[in-house]
Amino acid sequence: MRLHAAAALGLITLASLFVPTVSAQRAVPRAQAAVPRDSAVPFKVGETLTYDVSWSSYMVAGTAVATVRERRQAPPNSAAYYIVAEGRPLPLISRLYSLYYKMDTLIDTSTLLPQEMSLYSEEGRRQRLGKTRFDRPARRALFEITGGTDTFKNTINVPAQALDGLSALYAVRASSFSPGTKLTYPILDEGQMYTVTMLATATERVRAPIGELNTWKLAVNILDSQGETVGQNVGIWLSNDARKLPVKLQADLPVGSFTLALREATN
Repeated sequence: MRLHAAAALGLITLASLFVPTVSAQRAVPRAQAAVPRDSAVPFKVGETLTYDVSWSSYMVAGTAVATVRERRQAPPNSAAYYIVAEGRPLPLISRLYSLYYKMDTLIDTSTLLPQEMSLYSEEGRRQRLGKTRFDRPARRALFEITGGTDTFKNTINVPAQALDGLSALYAVRASSFSPGTKLTYPILDEGQMYTVTMLATATERVRAPIGELNTWKLAVNILDSQGETVGQNVGIWLSNDARKLPVKLQADLPVGSFTLALREATN
């Protein structure tokens, strides 16, 4: 159960995995506003989304929880939402193999672009931490990995509107949809660039543990830097209301078929 893959679909997802662009993502030039205004978003501090995670033959293999923890000041003159997503297997599976994933991101409240993100993982006895820091003026990102023998640093050229997988899931919620709406995002995930396109195909009634909801179905296509498709049958279903909750995320990946179904949404 790879949490960053799932987030990238919001990507992702998560997928989770999952940027020309959404109006809410456009940066406010400093010359026009000394204090950038917050973009309108359908979420707020304290929102917690809890998902049942299904993987291949396991009807429910684990739980993923995404929380908007706080709104914090970010020098020199901005603010950011601190968002955390965590994934754990069910106790029965964890007895066979210990797994834990934590992804967090700092999203600028004005541009909805991430300032930095990290992914921490525990797989058995192996621990690993990947961090990405975005240098927006230089259009670069510094990616580094620590843990065990996986020590690595790299500077990557990125598009101006580059997102990470978790921030993409929240940025897409700030968009407006109608049949045929198409969103394209550059996603930086684990030091690799992806191009993620989301197409609003139709409204659809979806049943999830939280209940039966009207949703917008977004068909997701993920391309790596070589133009190769990543995953099959990737989709996101957002509630067709003011909150635009990610009700369901799914993807067929080389390691198995994943589905995240919303069980609870608080605040």
